[in-house]
Amino acid sequence: MAQMHQPAALSTCPSCEEPLETGDLFCGACGYDLSAVPAPPDDRPTLAINGLPPMPGSAPAAAAASGPGSGADPGFGPGSARWPVAPEVDSSDTPAPTHRSSDLPGTDSSGGELGDSGGVGAPGAGAGTPGPAAAPGGEARAPGRPAAPAAPGSAEPSTTGHAAAPAAEPDDYPLPAPDPRAGAPTPEQSASPALAPTPPAGTKLCVACRSGHVAPDGYCENCGHAQPRERDHMELELDAVAAVSDRGLRHHRNEDAFAISAATLPDGSPAVIAVVCDGVSSATRPDEASMAASRAADTVLRAALPRGTHPQQAMHEAIVAAAEAVNALADEPTGAREHSPHQNAPACTLVGAVVAGGLLVIGWVGDSRVYWVPVDRSGPAARLTEDDSWAAQMVAAGLMSEAEAYADERAHAITGWLGADAYELEPHTASFKPDRPGVVVVCTDGLWNYAEAAEDMARAIPVDAALRPLHSAQVLVGHALDGGGHDNVTVAVLPFPAAPQGAGSA
Repeated sequence: MAQMHQPAALSTCPSCEEPLETGDLFCGACGYDLSAVPAPPDDRPTLAINGLPPMPGSAPAAAAASGPGSGADPGFGPGSARWPVAPEVDSSDTPAPTHRSSDLPGTDSSGGELGDSGGVGAPGAGAGTPGPAAAPGGEARAPGRPAAPAAPGSAEPSTTGHAAAPAAEPDDYPLPAPDPRAGAPTPEQSASPALAPTPPAGTKLCVACRSGHVAPDGYCENCGHAQPRERDHMELELDAVAAVSDRGLRHHRNEDAFAISAATLPDGSPAVIAVVCDGVSSATRPDEASMAASRAADTVLRAALPRGTHPQQAMHEAIVAAAEAVNALADEPTGAREHSPHQNAPACTLVGAVVAGGLLVIGWVGDSRVYWVPVDRSGPAARLTEDDSWAAQMVAAGLMSEAEAYADERAHAITGWLGADAYELEPHTASFKPDRPGVVVVCTDGLWNYAEAAEDMARAIPVDAALRPLHSAQVLVGHALDGGGHDNVTVAVLPFPAAPQGAGSA
C-alpha cells in the first residue's frame, strides 16, 4: 500500500507569497489553507513514452524512502507501470544494461498493448508471421529505417524482455480524390509541363512586359506601354552609301525620312543617290509628307539617270515630283476637312545629293543641308547649301551677322518648303567637281544644330568615313543625341568618288 505524502514545510504562501513560519497551517496575511498545497515531486517527469499522454493514476511520484529490493514502490498507484531497478555497477566498472521503453508493458491511446503492430513479442503476432528484422544485439527496427549507431564505448543493449518495434510511419500520405468533372490528362500533358498558349501568327508582343499583345493603336493590351514605331530608328547601307534616322529624345515620333539607292549611267559608271526629308512639325501629317517626298524624288532620279539625263536636271525634276506627291496629301474629302477645320496642308523640306561621273550634284528646298569633308582633311570642309530660313534671309540682306541671326528665336523659321500651302516652289540645285576624295554629309537640322559650322561637322565625322559610311552615320546621330537630341536626326553619308556597286533602292 502506498504511503500518504507528508506535506513539506513552505517558506512563503503560495497565494500571496507572505513569509511563513514553521508549523503554520494558514497564511497570516490572506488566510490561505496551507494544508491543501500539494507537495512538489522530487523528480520532474520527462515526455510521455511514445508521445502518449499519461494514463489516469499513472503519474509517478518520488519515493525517497524506498530502496533496492523493497516490496513496495511508493508513489505508484494501481495500474501504474513499474520501472525495473537498475543493478549497481560492480567492481569491473561495467555499465549497467540499458532499459528501453519497449521493455515495459503498457497501453496505447486505443487501449491496446504497446507493440501490437506486428513487432517482436506483440500480441497477435503468430509464429508464422514475420516481423521486422532484428538488428544485431536484438533491437528491432522498422523496415527501411536504419538502426541508430551505438555510442562509442557503450555496451550492447540488453536482450531480455519483450523488445517491441516502434510503429513505422507511412511513406506516403493519402491525397484527396481527383475531381471527377476534370478530364484525365493526355500522355503529352503528363510528360511535359504546362506551356503558355502560343499567340496567333503575326501577333506582336510588347517590348516592355514581353507578354501582352500589341493593339492596332500601337499600345500593349497588358501593360499599356507604347511600342516603338518602325520609323523611330532606321538604318540602311548600300555598297557606297549609308543613312541613319532617329526619333531623337524629345519628339514622340520620327517625322524625318530618307531614301538611298544606286543607278547605272549610260556609260556604265555608277551613280549614288541620297535624299533626306524633314517633316514640318507645325503642319498636319508631317511624317507622311517626308516619306512621300523622299520616295518620289528617289524614284525620279533612279529613272532619269540611266536614260542619260544630266544629274542636275534630274535633281530638279525629282524635287518637282516630290512637291507634287506632298501636295496630293492635301487632297482630302470635303467631309474630312469639315471635321478638322484647323488642320493645314502636310509639308516638309528636302535635300538630295547625287554622286555620278565625277560630279557632285545637290538640290534642296528648306533648311536641310549638305556638307563636304575631304578625306585627307588637307583642304577645308564646306557647307554647300543655303538655308531657306529667316536667319539666312537676314544674313543675305546684310541686316544681321550669321552669329546674331542664328541666335535669334526666329532663326529656324523656314521660308521655303514642299506643300500645298507653299508660296512658290523654287528648287535649288548646284553642281560641283571636287578635286580630291571626300565624303558628302546630307542631313536635317536635327544634326547640324549640334555641328553647324563646316569645321564642326568635320570634327564630328570619323576620319574613315569614306571606308565606313554606316558607322560614320551612326556616329553623327550619336553626336546629336549626346548633345540633347531635341529634334529628329537623319543623316546620309556618301563617299566621293562613287565606288562600283550593284543597283538597289531604299
